[in-house]
Amino acid sequence: MDPQELHAASIVIDTHCDTLLSVLGDKRSLLERSDEGHNDLPRLKEGGVTAQVFALFARPAALGGAVPTWESLRLLDAFYQAMAASPELILATKAGDVRRAKAEGLLAGIIGMEGAEALRGDLGILRLFYRLGLRNLGLTWSLRNEAADGVFEERTGGGLTEFGVQVVRECNRLGIMIDVAHLAPAGVRDVLAMSELPVIDSHANARALCDHRRNLTDQQLEGVAKTGGVVCVVFVPSFVAGQPEERTLGKVLDHIDHIVSVIGADHVGLGSDFDGFDDTPIAGLESGAHFPHITAGLLARGYSEENVRKILGGNVLRVFEQVAG
Repeated sequence: MDPQELHAASIVIDTHCDTLLSVLGDKRSLLERSDEGHNDLPRLKEGGVTAQVFALFARPAALGGAVPTWESLRLLDAFYQAMAASPELILATKAGDVRRAKAEGLLAGIIGMEGAEALRGDLGILRLFYRLGLRNLGLTWSLRNEAADGVFEERTGGGLTEFGVQVVRECNRLGIMIDVAHLAPAGVRDVLAMSELPVIDSHANARALCDHRRNLTDQQLEGVAKTGGVVCVVFVPSFVAGQPEERTLGKVLDHIDHIVSVIGADHVGLGSDFDGFDDTPIAGLESGAHFPHITAGLLARGYSEENVRKILGGNVLRVFEQVAG
């Protein structure tokens, strides 16, 4: 099949973007094409994206953040405001919503939370966010919070706190995907050992190819796969390669190749982190409009149409259905 035809026929899911931060700051509209940032509805539709996980990232106090629960609710309201203004954007709380978006040419928004600061150590707040649509939870950003140590704290050897353990169990019960992105290694280990449902890493690459602390070792890749989960390759230049001249679309594909070689094509997805980094984007992956370049690149490297469909979104949809219904 022609790459464009295959891409158009596939369910494409991006498991992480920070676009709501820009929308909330009145920098631009989610619904109108912009030359700023990486994502908006027109560019995502041009890129054939079926479902986008929108992160609620309440900046930690160390980064100048205010009250995290308040900030997360404001970000969520920005999404709801956009949804109310456009019939082309829907909230996805089940896999059927993603399939509906594909059938009707809509964009399904999946709500994620990047860091459990907004929960304030209270499972009741987690349950309320679930009722508002939360379906993916990263326990930390990169610092320490009530749930766990982030990757910036890995020197301590700290993993999940008692509250973090309770959060994982409650997410399993409710049907919220657990996301190990940004967790310190001990936290990744703890989640993989205790989650009864598949786990994802929404935006990380292979440590074997780029020795960045946010990337996963082969052992961690195997751990995610053993849960039935998915590792979603990220487009952040510094996570792709250490040297600027090596930060290319081909290198992103190399990360996919490596992860497939370690855990198989059933456990790989895509998580751009668009609007979450300030570096110059990788050529060919400048915005949500450019996901078809991944499809073309995978086909050129000999991937079967079935495996391309899995990597574009089929694997994440499987996990989403297993966890959320």
